[in-house]
Amino acid sequence: MVDVVDIFRIGARNMQNFDLLRACSLTGKAVMLKRGLSATIEEWLLAAEYAASSGNLNIILCERGIRTFETATRNTLDLSAVSVVQQKSHLPVIVDPSHGTGSRSLVAPMTLAAVAAGCDGIMIDTHAHPEQARCDGPQALLPDELSTLAERMWQLVAWMGRDVPPSAQDLG
Repeated sequence: MVDVVDIFRIGARNMQNFDLLRACSLTGKAVMLKRGLSATIEEWLLAAEYAASSGNLNIILCERGIRTFETATRNTLDLSAVSVVQQKSHLPVIVDPSHGTGSRSLVAPMTLAAVAAGCDGIMIDTHAHPEQARCDGPQALLPDELSTLAERMWQLVAWMGRDVPPSAQDLG
């Protein structure tokens, strides 16, 4: 896979699969480490440190929600983790509001909240026909919903005084 991928994504259930972390890190490719379902921030950072111990510092942390007692959403999207991790680490933090909520109607508000919390990036599930998706259809945005959300997101980024890439400036 090394020849065809840019980033190895380590899913939440493999956050502490140390053999996998080491193998992916040794490729020299970027490693995206999703937070485990019940992982503390410290455990998440220690897993990232383990991956970095192989010499690869190209690590991206992804907050994707944690398991709590709440049942109204698939997971509880811990947006406070963004700021905490940024205070404790130099690593970029992205947020996955699709897996964090499990519901299409919650993706846009949680995306904007994640941007307001200062995340470095967003990962969103999208599907032209979510009712036909093999998995995660209920949380996938339609392409036009993603376009509208992207425009709102970049407006918020600009309003916050953060840099907006030239490619995003053409959206509005």
